[in-house]
Amino acid sequence: MNFITLTKLQGVVLINPPRFGDSRGFFSESWNRQKMLAHDIDFDFVQDNHSVSAAVNTVRGLHYQSPPSAQAKLVRCGRGALFDVAVDVRSGSPTFGQWVGYELSAENGLQLLIPEGFLHGFATRMPDTEIIYKCSDYYAPDCDGAVRFDDPDLGIDWGLSGPAVLSEKDEKAQWMTNFESPFVAQDVS
Repeated sequence: MNFITLTKLQGVVLINPPRFGDSRGFFSESWNRQKMLAHDIDFDFVQDNHSVSAAVNTVRGLHYQSPPSAQAKLVRCGRGALFDVAVDVRSGSPTFGQWVGYELSAENGLQLLIPEGFLHGFATRMPDTEIIYKCSDYYAPDCDGAVRFDDPDLGIDWGLSGPAVLSEKDEKAQWMTNFESPFVAQDVS
């Protein structure tokens, strides 16, 4: 069974780990380095994060962490449901400014792998939604940045059912026209 789906953005991968269930519930491996290496996915995750968003329509993002502390992320939903988004901001990439978004939920078990060079954000679909994600570098406040989630140049359809619930940081995030990407596309053939 193939549990890896490539997206239109090079390096962004949708993962559907198998679940083994019975009357008690299920078991699933959320990360297995050996199995990922078989698909040429090689990340050394060093930090796990877990956050809860109480309200529906909570939007967190679009965030990035610039070099030298850029982060790849492996994102999953532990409870509830969310719409997870990655935006390519690698200078020189043929998909610069394009985005992909997927519904991740506790029920469907899907995960999104987002490498360095992408903005990341999500919108909650249910109350008390939990997001759990692995990071390839430690949090570095001096490298932390954000772009507006509702930037018209990106045109992301978040599918919100009401006004977005935002942090002060996200309300004050920069527009894409002011964003100078610290990321450069490597081999994007």
